[in-house]
Amino acid sequence: MELGLKGKNVIITGGGSNIGRAIVHAFAAEGSNITIAELAPSHGEKVAEEVAGTNPGTRVKVIATDVTDHFQVGKMVEQSISEFGSVDVLVNNVGWTIDRLFLEKPREEWEKEVKVNLWGAINCFDAVVPRMVERESGAVVSISSDAGRMGEYREAVYSACKGGVIALSKSVARETGRYGLRFNVVCPGLVVPPQEESISGESMWNHMRDIFTDDVREKAARNYILRRLTTAKEVANAVVFLASDAASFITGQTLSVSGGYTMM
Repeated sequence: MELGLKGKNVIITGGGSNIGRAIVHAFAAEGSNITIAELAPSHGEKVAEEVAGTNPGTRVKVIATDVTDHFQVGKMVEQSISEFGSVDVLVNNVGWTIDRLFLEKPREEWEKEVKVNLWGAINCFDAVVPRMVERESGAVVSISSDAGRMGEYREAVYSACKGGVIALSKSVARETGRYGLRFNVVCPGLVVPPQEESISGESMWNHMRDIFTDDVREKAARNYILRRLTTAKEVANAVVFLASDAASFITGQTLSVSGGYTMM
C-alpha cells in the first residue's frame, strides 16, 4: 500500500519517548521530514540520533516546546515551516496524568492535566490549522485515550480532557473539511515504556512505571480481549495510516488501538 508520506513534513509533539518515539520512527520509515516538539529536547535528540542510524537521510529537527505555552507552540511551528517549508501532518501526542481517585487528587494535578492534555492540543490546533487552511491540505492525528470514550477509574479529569480532544477534533473536522483538512483520533491501550527506554524528568512515567510490575502488567492484560498490552509501534502504525493518503476519505473518526478494551 502506498501511503504517500515520503517528503511530507510532520510535526510530532512529545516525540522523545514511548508512543511519541515510536511515531517518529514510523514516519521516518516512510521518508517523512520530522519536527520533534519536545519539552525535554535532549530526549528528542536521542530519538533523532536513532533515526539517523536506522533511516539515514531522513531530516529530523528537534525544537524545545512546552505545548501548554501558546507562544512557544507558535514559535515552534514557525521554525518548523522555516526548516521544511510547510506542515503537512500534525500529531498531537503529548499527554500527562497521575492515576488517583478524584476525591484524593490535588487541584494542581487537575490543572496540569487540563493544561497538557486539552490546552496543549488546542494550542497546536491554533498554530497549525490556519496554515493548513491556507494551503487547503493537511492531516491532524491526535492521541486521546479510551478513558475519553468511556471514563476511566482513577482518571476522571484526564478522561474529561481526552474526551475533549475527541470532540475538538470532530468539531474542527466539520469546520475545515471544505478546505480538504482531515482530523482523526487514536486511542491507545496501556503502553508502559520498557525499563531500558530513557524517559525525561517531566514524563508521567517517572511516577508510574515502577507501579507496573510484571504481576500488575499481567493483571492489566487480562482486561484486554487480546490478553496483552498495546505496544507503542502498534499505536504508531495506526497514526501513520490515518495521516496518510491511504486514509484520504477518513475524517472525524476515533480509532481504539487497545486490544478490544472498549469495543466501541
